[in-house]
Amino acid sequence: MPAPTSPLIEQFLQHLWLERGLSNNTREAYQRDLLLFQRWLAQRQTHDSELLLAASVSDVLDFLGWRYEQGYHPRSTARQISTLRAFYRYLLQTQQISNDITAHIDMPRQGKSLPKTLSEEDVEALLHSPDTDTTIGLRDRTMLELLYACGLRISELIHLTMDSINWRQGIVRVTGKGNKERLVPMGQSALEWLEQYVKNARRELLNHHESHTLFPGREGRPMTRQTFWHRIKHYNTVAGIRADVSPHVLRHAFATHLLNHGADLRVVQLLLGHSDLSTTQIYTHIANHRLSELHRQHHPRG
Repeated sequence: MPAPTSPLIEQFLQHLWLERGLSNNTREAYQRDLLLFQRWLAQRQTHDSELLLAASVSDVLDFLGWRYEQGYHPRSTARQISTLRAFYRYLLQTQQISNDITAHIDMPRQGKSLPKTLSEEDVEALLHSPDTDTTIGLRDRTMLELLYACGLRISELIHLTMDSINWRQGIVRVTGKGNKERLVPMGQSALEWLEQYVKNARRELLNHHESHTLFPGREGRPMTRQTFWHRIKHYNTVAGIRADVSPHVLRHAFATHLLNHGADLRVVQLLLGHSDLSTTQIYTHIANHRLSELHRQHHPRG
């Protein structure tokens, strides 16, 4: 990762890391956005002092106009504005500037894109596709069951340990973004598959290695994201599902199916580990879209 050309950027990123526990990907995204703005300011050579401190509202508006001319996607520009807002809010809070130059900058208009999801029938077909008479198949069936039953991110799934499972209560302790923990019920089906996997397959996968990892890969280390992604692609083909299935699509299916069956939005928010309810609200659009489809198909005046 390239070092920031401004100590201000490094200070800001350190502040965000301490306050929010940023992932490496999020940190790099903030850094790229700020360095792009800084390089753009340097090319204009409008200031002799610290470029980012001396930037004006006009600079930001001209920069956004340049992005539009370059063909940047509105979603990318919205993220850029969000980064600049957070950065200049931080500078204002630390009294390094007296005026937030992004305070009245509007977000670009963009249509809401709905996450891809699966029908309940497709999920059932996917779950039944592994050959559970084999060690690998039993492991994969268990991982798919947990992924769908708990709405886990793939990174959360592969880093589960034996200590993550409360067998008596049927609950899994998940460490999500920002190292935030949440407790998620597994449901009876996932719990039964997990018990069967631990009893009949995990020891063979460990191959005499010591590890607390629930789903060990080579030498007891956690399985890589890419490895499980390829396993899902394989079962996608086996199940004959037309949709392009990924671990995140199963997470979307988890949320959508809960809402379709009457779950409260805030409960879904907690289960998914979203810090902001607005992030979860996208799934209400999926549920409403599905209801509209059902109405058109089955209502005599649909």
